[in-house]
Amino acid sequence: MKLLRRQFLHLAAGAAALPVLPRIARAQAYPSRPITIVVPFPAGGSTDVIGRILVEKMRASLGQTIIIENVGGAGGSIGVGRVARAAPDGYTLDIGQWDTHVANGATYNLSYDLQNGFEPIALISTNPYLILARKDMPGDDLKGFIAWLKANPDKASAAMPTAGTQIAAILFQKESGTRFVLVPYRGGGPAMQDLVAGHVDMLLIQAAVALPQVRTGAIKAYAVMAGSRFAAAPNIPSVDEAGLPGLHISGWFGLYAPKGTPRAVIDKLNAAVVDALADTGVRSRLADVGQDIPPREQQTPEALAAFTQAEIAKWWPIIKAANIKGE
Repeated sequence: MKLLRRQFLHLAAGAAALPVLPRIARAQAYPSRPITIVVPFPAGGSTDVIGRILVEKMRASLGQTIIIENVGGAGGSIGVGRVARAAPDGYTLDIGQWDTHVANGATYNLSYDLQNGFEPIALISTNPYLILARKDMPGDDLKGFIAWLKANPDKASAAMPTAGTQIAAILFQKESGTRFVLVPYRGGGPAMQDLVAGHVDMLLIQAAVALPQVRTGAIKAYAVMAGSRFAAAPNIPSVDEAGLPGLHISGWFGLYAPKGTPRAVIDKLNAAVVDALADTGVRSRLADVGQDIPPREQQTPEALAAFTQAEIAKWWPIIKAANIKGE
């Protein structure tokens, strides 16, 4: 009887381990097929630009095809929701950022758990917002621009492609005592195109999507929404210099996987991101679009998890107090 009991327990233990063994084997073999990284905005915006720079080096590190898929709509929540519901196997990821992984949780009724529904992989980069206008907008500096807006309430239009741009615009109105019309857009790329074409008057957005147009003179840049000047655009004054001290908003980008993705897979993906961010070519291209790369110790999954939660704790009360809702 004792022998039979030992045999039964041995078989039972072996059976219990069976579901675990394939998961371990799959994690060790990862990646064995193409990986999809969802950019939750249309092509041409800042998230799309950062994603495409990053994946070129990641493909080489992982030895596998990586596909960028643009899934826009609802401030990025449609694309992020798709990733939240994907199989947690490391083959569907998303490039998240301040709008999608912070602001949307306070502005939309999401169908997924923004705080607990993802496995952070790595913080990629950070960059400040810029206060922009069409190139023929009245006002040679920020004070002159604000004076024109005050003299012409509700006559100017501001593109609003994300929750972050909406929040930035509303806070700008509050701090400057101005009023203008907010116009929803599906992404930063289309919003920037219409600003260059003069179809909208102004846009407050992350530097990554705007610097090429600023450098060619296609649009005006009145100020960097930070306490000091931006290394990638040293000729643009900070808001503290320009007349709206303290109006600081910074964007950032991080890579996320669905909740439950095996730690071994997360570690492989993190190593690929870290390797990419150490590459001189990648660093140069990110600098060209106004990105600051975080120090190595801030590129871990744990660091991105802590950073995301800190951003939520800071911004959700501000967003909710202003009663800002997603369009």
